[in-house]
Amino acid sequence: MLKLVKLFFVLILISVSLNLQGQVRMGIAGMTHDHVNGILQNPKNEGMILVGFAEPNKDLAMRRLKQFKLSEDLWFPTLEELIAKTKPDAICDFRSTLEHEETVRICAPLKIHVMVEKPLAVNLAAARRMEALALKHHIHLITNYETTWYQGHHKAYEMIKNDFIGDITKVMIHDGHRGPKEIGCSNEFLAWLTDPIKNGGGAIMDFGCYGADIMSWLMQDQKPVSVTAITRTNKPSIYPKVDDEATIIVQYPKTQGIFQASWNWPFDRKDTEVYGTKGYIFADKSLELRTRSGARNSKEEKTSLVALPFPRNNAFSYFASVVKGEIIPKGELGSLDVNIKAMIILDAAVRSAKSGKVVKL
Repeated sequence: MLKLVKLFFVLILISVSLNLQGQVRMGIAGMTHDHVNGILQNPKNEGMILVGFAEPNKDLAMRRLKQFKLSEDLWFPTLEELIAKTKPDAICDFRSTLEHEETVRICAPLKIHVMVEKPLAVNLAAARRMEALALKHHIHLITNYETTWYQGHHKAYEMIKNDFIGDITKVMIHDGHRGPKEIGCSNEFLAWLTDPIKNGGGAIMDFGCYGADIMSWLMQDQKPVSVTAITRTNKPSIYPKVDDEATIIVQYPKTQGIFQASWNWPFDRKDTEVYGTKGYIFADKSLELRTRSGARNSKEEKTSLVALPFPRNNAFSYFASVVKGEIIPKGELGSLDVNIKAMIILDAAVRSAKSGKVVKL
């Protein structure tokens, strides 16, 4: 076993094949996910160099490249051609969730590391196949969530580990906005985001995944015993095929997680409330925590935070550091191990919502 572990790390180092002081050659698979705007707006992130975009819809690719004043030479019609001509070390996937598996299937045998947009996969079966490919070919497989880059979550995690609130008893996570069509998502994005096959569901997948990821990270080695979910389509004229409202309840032996995922919030929100036997911590995207701990008559306090340092301040620099071996992602918010656990929860939630029954794990 020790020899296998040593061999794994040797292969990881060999597969990287780059100067640790150099930059990771990073390509982009797809442009139909509007989160691709992050790399289009800021193509130069420390630790990586952008080598191209693979997008079969040439009209979409040209429009996006022109919009952000980037060279048309960055466009390739297929992922295979991008790989053959640019020799990337890593690929970031901005396609439908259904297509994440295809990206890993193409990249893994070539020792190309992959980062996909949240969630990891369209369902647990696909996630397991992706996991098997990543482990077989010794590549990193990272899932990118906006909430990974919120300092409040990392400070809360540190405080929890230092026993600030005691044992976790309940976690409430709220994520969503007015709806993807209502906030102006592109037609290309809406086409698959509102497709139950390509997205695996509606709000339950789009925003329920944040709660599943954060909860799995907070609980680490603890396993949930059941998942219950209720979904609803409140706007059938806009979202006739998928839910726009979802509530997921995840029960652990002594802890309960409640995730409220919605395309019906009046305002955008991504916030987390963690309650323990001695207090609570409220975190969101702001550089401030609300906390309370101790006696019954204790007062709520506000703690100011500083932004996360490089390379944990954005997805692309972080991914580059993972590829170079500077960060070992195991147990972190975007890691494969945490996101397999998140997919177990999500997959059970979708099954529970369809059956109307509690899913035992």
